[in-house]
Amino acid sequence: MERTLGDSQRGVGESTLSSLMGVPPEWFMRGLLPLLARLAISAEFVIAALGKTLGWSGQAAYMASQGMTIIVPLLAAALVIEAVGSLCLISGFKAQPAAPIMFVYLGIVSVRLHGFWHMTGSIAGANQTHFFKNLGMMGGLLMITVYGPGRWAVGRSSSPA
Repeated sequence: MERTLGDSQRGVGESTLSSLMGVPPEWFMRGLLPLLARLAISAEFVIAALGKTLGWSGQAAYMASQGMTIIVPLLAAALVIEAVGSLCLISGFKAQPAAPIMFVYLGIVSVRLHGFWHMTGSIAGANQTHFFKNLGMMGGLLMITVYGPGRWAVGRSSSPA
């Protein structure tokens, strides 16, 4: 027999958690948590953009070792997507249109540069880890694409959603 939750039972976890923190559930669920999610997702992109900026030749060499061509324009495009996308995610400004671009970019990077199924040994394991880490990040980007950045976003009106 399937049990459905009544109105008095819905949201028990969110009201309990927010009451423990002394904040309204709406503030917690639509403000703080989406902001924390955006910051967590953007952290990897910030690190990757810094890696490209400070280690351009190393990144180019890795791309060449994976059989890629037209490296300079691709690496430049990757840097722009990671840097601008990170700013969008962190601030929440234009995060909803930036997230699907970052999703597609990360999917291409994952398949093209972390194809662990073509590798052996410890390098395969390391790339498998990167591949599935990226897959998780892609899930978060899809959530932002569908649900938006939450209430705490630059440029968002203060009126209720």
